[in-house]
Amino acid sequence: MTDMFALSEEHQAIREAVRAVAEDKIAPHAADVDAQARFPQEAADALLASDFHAPHVPEQYGGAGADALATVLVIEEVARVCVSSSLIPAVNKLGSLPVQIGGGEEIKAKYLTKLAAGEGGFSYCLSEPDAGSDAANQKTRAVRDGDDWVLNGVKRWITNAGVSEYYTVLAQTDPEKRSKGITAFVVEKSDEGVSFGAPEKKLGIKGSPTREVYLDNVRIPGDRIIGQVG
Repeated sequence: MTDMFALSEEHQAIREAVRAVAEDKIAPHAADVDAQARFPQEAADALLASDFHAPHVPEQYGGAGADALATVLVIEEVARVCVSSSLIPAVNKLGSLPVQIGGGEEIKAKYLTKLAAGEGGFSYCLSEPDAGSDAANQKTRAVRDGDDWVLNGVKRWITNAGVSEYYTVLAQTDPEKRSKGITAFVVEKSDEGVSFGAPEKKLGIKGSPTREVYLDNVRIPGDRIIGQVG
């Protein structure tokens, strides 16, 4: 009965490969990352070079096409030596999975390809100061203006904020509908009106920045909607 719970040869090979990268390229910097509370750039570079930075991205977009178990193995093996660094593949998946699951082919081809190529990481913006992760009570608003949308609001406790280039942002497009009136957008770090708060002072995982994301009249095109309005 134990065989049905054992890792396949492929998954064992993935675990060994990630462990080698983690111990050789990531572990030597882990203590300094924690002491300096700095982003683990060495880990980011090593994970990108070995294609473990976002292993879940399908092969058609240039990714490794790893399944959920393989992705978990990557995260676990990196976390063995540096928990801060493990949030690179973990949050890249959290931030981009809405695009992968709910996005149309155009937005998937654009952003999943960029993620796979290492052009920027992906963060997930749901939580807010007054609502936490209670999406129905969020205050961030997105208002249609012609073919564009204008976003205003504050997101809090956002992992890797300020480092990631891309952000899945949830916003109210029809507040009267509450949870049925929420729409997801891709916001880029370079969009005018996007800024970040100071890094939170944390008890651990200090190498992974946790910051507020400010959206001040951020105008984005309608083709950045993930799925459908609402």
